[in-house]
Amino acid sequence: MPARTLPTIPIADIKAHNKEKSCYVTIGIKVYDVTSFLGDHPGGGDLILEHGGQDVGDIMKDEVSHLHSEAAYEILDECLVGFVADEEIINGTAQSGKPAEIIPLPPSKEGKVELEKIQVNGKPIYAATGMSSEEDLSRPTDAASDYQTHKFLDLSKPLFLQVWNGGFSKEFYLEQVHRPRHYKGGDSAPLFGNFLEPLSKTPWWVVPTIWLPPVAYGTVLGVRGLGAAAAGGYWITGLCIWTLVEYILHRFLFHLDDYLPDNRVGITAHFLLHGIHHYLPMDKYRLVMPPTLFLVLATPFWKLAHTIFFYNWYAAATVYCGGIFGYICYDMTHYFLHHRNLPAWYRQLKKYHLKHHFADYQNGFGVTSRFWDWVFNTELEMSQLKIVKAA
Repeated sequence: MPARTLPTIPIADIKAHNKEKSCYVTIGIKVYDVTSFLGDHPGGGDLILEHGGQDVGDIMKDEVSHLHSEAAYEILDECLVGFVADEEIINGTAQSGKPAEIIPLPPSKEGKVELEKIQVNGKPIYAATGMSSEEDLSRPTDAASDYQTHKFLDLSKPLFLQVWNGGFSKEFYLEQVHRPRHYKGGDSAPLFGNFLEPLSKTPWWVVPTIWLPPVAYGTVLGVRGLGAAAAGGYWITGLCIWTLVEYILHRFLFHLDDYLPDNRVGITAHFLLHGIHHYLPMDKYRLVMPPTLFLVLATPFWKLAHTIFFYNWYAAATVYCGGIFGYICYDMTHYFLHHRNLPAWYRQLKKYHLKHHFADYQNGFGVTSRFWDWVFNTELEMSQLKIVKAA
């Protein structure tokens, strides 16, 4: 996966990071966030805070005070968060034939136009996800390198507590969780790392096994109470209603990004509900909804169906069964789009859905159909290129 380009940080901002809660130091043009190291520094955190927001290159080489070892510089490398450039360096960079190898600078308007023409192996790189194609979704992520680069989650360790204790801002969390990774240590990355782990995984076949029998039973009751023709009409009505429910849930609940509370409760809930799927989209045991979660979501719809079709219990139950069948099709389709070779029509649907993951997660909310995306103007343009930054 293409690495995130580290930002250029204004000198004034660096100098302001000189407190215990946020401490930056620099060496040359490199900026390091050493906040997490304050408590582990052999000389005490106060010694670092004395130089907070300042260049520590000379003091680290000072043999009188303390000549730092190579291990100290290795620790610093893990804390690299950006670059600072004074006027002399900026001028030198501008004159260089390879400015990007000196320091990453924010592109000008003209530079952005050029960036939009850049492709890697003939394919665009999408800024929101750092990927260029659906094949990238299955490219293994090196856990150690990814964590060192992005300072987000370590794929080799349980993810839940990392999200809960990470102290991530909403902006940083949303940026990172929508940049897909692929766990190379097995079928699923560890989520809880304890007895709860099996409960977080759901094979695709669990969905039809659990929900098809009650749907069939409810449909039979509907036919007996309404007659085959009427029951068929209500059942198809429920199926059609589901397609809209699917769109609404995906867009306004699973992608509640803009309205997500900027705290760890909201961020963790988002991660468990849908964020983990965008973070690890090819995890085949976290592609369908666990039965307990679906039961929580399905119960209000049972009551809603009986509120709308209050005049006939059989009509409400039959509509509900049609809707639940739509959900079963949705979850199975979702799994197959990620993990199966499909007939020609479904291949187009697969490309459409996977583009939602690797290119534009803010559009393309339909999974079983693009219809409601077309209605609400959130349809992905399959031919468009939204190239913003290169690897």
